[in-house]
Amino acid sequence: MKIKVKILDERLKGEFALPDYQTCMSAGMDLRAMVDEEITLNPGSVVMVNSGIAMHIADPDVTALIVPRSGLGYKHGIVLSNLVGVIDADYQGPLMMPIWNHSDKPYVIHPGDRIAQMLFVPVLHPSFEVCDDFEDKTERGEGGFGSTGRHH
Repeated sequence: MKIKVKILDERLKGEFALPDYQTCMSAGMDLRAMVDEEITLNPGSVVMVNSGIAMHIADPDVTALIVPRSGLGYKHGIVLSNLVGVIDADYQGPLMMPIWNHSDKPYVIHPGDRIAQMLFVPVLHPSFEVCDDFEDKTERGEGGFGSTGRHH
């Protein structure tokens, strides 16, 4: 599958690379923080960071998810303030990332840092069928949060 991408930051044509998979079995492409200068992100703060690209997926059966890089979250408390960003197939604007420091230490974002990752996933478009009750009863039924317990 090919996805059209516009380079919005000229540094992605030379100094830094376009998003790419770091290994042949990586699920996500790393997105870079295309900031003009270092940003110190204080504990509890959020900053909107531009990825330097725009793209058009165009296929309604595909979406892109923007998710944190696991190492940054675990080691430094750097995640996305919206937890997961959804890029719809018809969106053509710049890819932005709301970066949140949920640690107790400042974190410095440098120009070009790999700050989040993007996954492409299939999308289903089911429709609803209204009913008065469900014909097939399950063991769980209407049991909500915690209804299955911690141990099975």
